[in-house]
Amino acid sequence: MTVLPADGLPLAAEFSDPSHEQWQRLVEGVLRKSGKEVTGTAAEEALSTALEDGLTTRPLYTSNDSSPAAGLPGFAPFTRGGRAEGNTAGGWDVRPHHTLTDPARLNEAVLADLENGATSLWLTVGGPAGIPAAGLARALDGVLLDLAPVALDAGGEFEPAVRELLRLNEEQGVPKEAVRGSLGADPLGHAARTGTEPDFDAAVRWARVCDAEYPGLRALTVDALPYHEAGGSAAEELGFSLATGVACLRELTGAGLSVEAACAQLEFRFAATADQFLTIAKLRAARLLWARVAEVSGSVDAGAQRQHAVTSSVMMTRRDPWVNMLRTTLACLGAGVGGADSVTVLPFDHALGLPDAFARRIARNTSTILMEESHLARVIDPAGGSWYVERLTAELAAAAWEFFQEIERAGGQAAALRSGMAGERLAATWAARSRNLARRKEPVTGVSEFPNLAEPPVEREPAPAAASGGGLPKVRRDEAFEALRTRSDAHVTASGARPTVFLAALGPAATHTARASFASNLFRAGGIEPVHDPVSVDASTVAAAFAASGATVACLCSSDALYAEQADSVAAALKAAGAGQVLLAGRPGEYAGVDGHVFAGCDVVAVLSSVLDRMGVA
Repeated sequence: MTVLPADGLPLAAEFSDPSHEQWQRLVEGVLRKSGKEVTGTAAEEALSTALEDGLTTRPLYTSNDSSPAAGLPGFAPFTRGGRAEGNTAGGWDVRPHHTLTDPARLNEAVLADLENGATSLWLTVGGPAGIPAAGLARALDGVLLDLAPVALDAGGEFEPAVRELLRLNEEQGVPKEAVRGSLGADPLGHAARTGTEPDFDAAVRWARVCDAEYPGLRALTVDALPYHEAGGSAAEELGFSLATGVACLRELTGAGLSVEAACAQLEFRFAATADQFLTIAKLRAARLLWARVAEVSGSVDAGAQRQHAVTSSVMMTRRDPWVNMLRTTLACLGAGVGGADSVTVLPFDHALGLPDAFARRIARNTSTILMEESHLARVIDPAGGSWYVERLTAELAAAAWEFFQEIERAGGQAAALRSGMAGERLAATWAARSRNLARRKEPVTGVSEFPNLAEPPVEREPAPAAASGGGLPKVRRDEAFEALRTRSDAHVTASGARPTVFLAALGPAATHTARASFASNLFRAGGIEPVHDPVSVDASTVAAAFAASGATVACLCSSDALYAEQADSVAAALKAAGAGQVLLAGRPGEYAGVDGHVFAGCDVVAVLSSVLDRMGVA
């Protein structure tokens, strides 16, 4: 039904369809007000955002942004989902991860999960961070294995863990055809984490058993998390997963399995980040890429990739960990919309140690809210058809395929790990990203932006230490700022107070507030407490105010016009009063007595490290 206004004309009758050129002219006008004289496509490019892998997010997408046909859900190339019904039947599989080493405590935790929304379990078995294989019976006491599938992460204890899990299924009377889950054999992922040589013998042997006897079990996991956790980009994560999947396919078909049977033995694991659109595109691109592998291997219909998405540990912060709840919600949303079959939401205190019951409950409920209250699973591929998402999917897939070919030219995934090519590529990517983090071009809320120095730390029981070895490193976005905050904490312990910086604000509040707020936020990111008292100073009053602050470093805050008038004299007065370092909030300029500058885009980590050094904070 068309709603008409009082005069009987359609509401949109007086509005014509705007053209792309008209929109560009409006953008030009906005940019002109900010001092940028750009026209045409240059105006549009000024609003674009550069991503990793050479990708760019543009401010506007239209029907002219063509991308390959995505097909239909459940049909090749499976971009829109591996199953025609998607997750509409019951939502995605909610799969919490457990690393407890005590079987009794683990049993208590898994029962709580399963009674409150979890639908499967992901268990670490063996090594210093998991339960022994012999402890599985106690850990799974009371778990109905025909209703709650188990995914194993057993590393070096793969075979004992598998035998015990299958024994428990048999003991419960679960028919072989009804056994579900993942055995988690991951020779290349294990090699990436430990630096050892991959051994496919056990993985291939159990894949053949599963193919013959357990149609609902998948023997191998293609785990891309080691590459994401070492600092890899989205395209690199996809490229490494593709190379790993191809290596597994070669091993399985070489052992006599058909392409269809070999593909059915693989589950792919990816990281989901707080960049929800990139997560959506990554999962869709992963399915598209694997469908291409299956096609060239001779079986188009075998390429329906089974996906397990895990919220990123790289994005989790130790300071202000409550914000991690928001990050994992966005990541879970991206995973669900992207079509993941199983989703693991890491508890918000994951970076601090073993999660408590509250954190595990919040993690479970994140999926529940998105599925039950937001109805996110009721629509198949809800992002499908979005010009932005379809274009991003296609561009990401192209970048990942190019990197995959680079790995294949280097001899494949095992050779890339063995030669150091994988580690070098990931290290270079992380170094570039670290520079953006240090300059706050990639802000970390609660850490590099808007930190709360007064908040008491959240304490957790230490998590079991993972085995150290020659594998790929694990990185975190907060690590450089965490090091600065740790220095500040040590100073508090030794002296009873945080290191401080005096903000010498010049002129009225309207003149200096913006830069004073900027400087306060910046210094707190390094655990340095700003002292802004009195509100405004000049050359005649700054010395007394600086002495009263107890600080040894000062920062001038005001407008460029007042800097030109007063910066030299105020800086001289500060130096005469004993300031060991005088900084200025604003772009570098020639000011006598000013030792450095803080400004948007500066290397914040380097500046704060230098300030702490000058203060004598170890």
